[in-house]
Amino acid sequence: MIVNLVGTLFVVAMLATIGCEVKLDAAANGPKQTDSPIEVVATVGMVADIVREVGGSRVAVSQLMGPGVDPHLYRGSRDDVRDILAADMVFYSGLLLEGKLTDTLEKVARRKPVIAITKVLDPASVLTEDDASGHSDPHVWMDVNAWAKCVAAVRDALIEFDPANAEQFTLAASTYQTKLLALHQYGVEVIATVPRSGRVLITSHDAFQYFGRAYELEVYGVQGLSTDSEAGLKQINTLVDTIVSRRVAAVFVESSVPRKSILAVVDGAASRGHRVVIGGELFSDAMGAADTYEGTYIGMLDHNLTIVARSLGGNAPPRGMSGLLSVHEVESSP
Repeated sequence: MIVNLVGTLFVVAMLATIGCEVKLDAAANGPKQTDSPIEVVATVGMVADIVREVGGSRVAVSQLMGPGVDPHLYRGSRDDVRDILAADMVFYSGLLLEGKLTDTLEKVARRKPVIAITKVLDPASVLTEDDASGHSDPHVWMDVNAWAKCVAAVRDALIEFDPANAEQFTLAASTYQTKLLALHQYGVEVIATVPRSGRVLITSHDAFQYFGRAYELEVYGVQGLSTDSEAGLKQINTLVDTIVSRRVAAVFVESSVPRKSILAVVDGAASRGHRVVIGGELFSDAMGAADTYEGTYIGMLDHNLTIVARSLGGNAPPRGMSGLLSVHEVESSP
């Protein structure tokens, strides 16, 4: 109730102070009538990448959350809300990934196109948190095949807003989906080279369940679905037991989550006489640095799939599917 009230007051205050009513009404009244690019705001990099790929030169994309930013904990700033209100369209992931920003996005959706791209997924395919909360797991992009289906949500929204360029959007979406399906197949093949007994993926927080389902890995996170949850001593001890009994060779840190919890697991295994290394840093809730291959969705997942396969004893090209990854070395110590 308090969160909803704060969200409402914040949006109302912004509408009153930045004079966006005319812009909002123009966006709500129909397709863009000029040749200028569609002004789009996207929340996270994985969503922004789809919009850029499908929209091409017809869109100008502003991304709210950059590399290393944790969307679970993100609080929208005054400038963010101003950008959202001024945009022609807004795209976000949905399934509560955007946490505290979700309420604002849903309110703005009453006035303009605001699209949660995971809405196209079959609800039966969406995982839920393994506790009493019943919350959906928002980390769909970890399954490339599932994320490819979300491209349709972007394509259809752009066509509805700008029907004159429907053919361009349709072709671009099809081309991008083909690339994603090739990446998915690469993932299936390289993870299959990991000995089945070694397919245990332990990471900082529980963001890789879709990854595990798609590529046949057992997945354990020190923290829950949201990094807002604390890693308890019981969970750490349980993971140490798993590492020692299964002789797990490597665990993984994440680019947008502090290392503290995973290092506690490494230390715990060491105290039990089993040495486990940091297999590498994975991208979970954010992509890599801007203007790098890893700063694209395809590069992000190529990186994750390649590092996991190689660190767990499988075979994958050192530079990934396309030979574009940065050189990776397993860390010898935490």
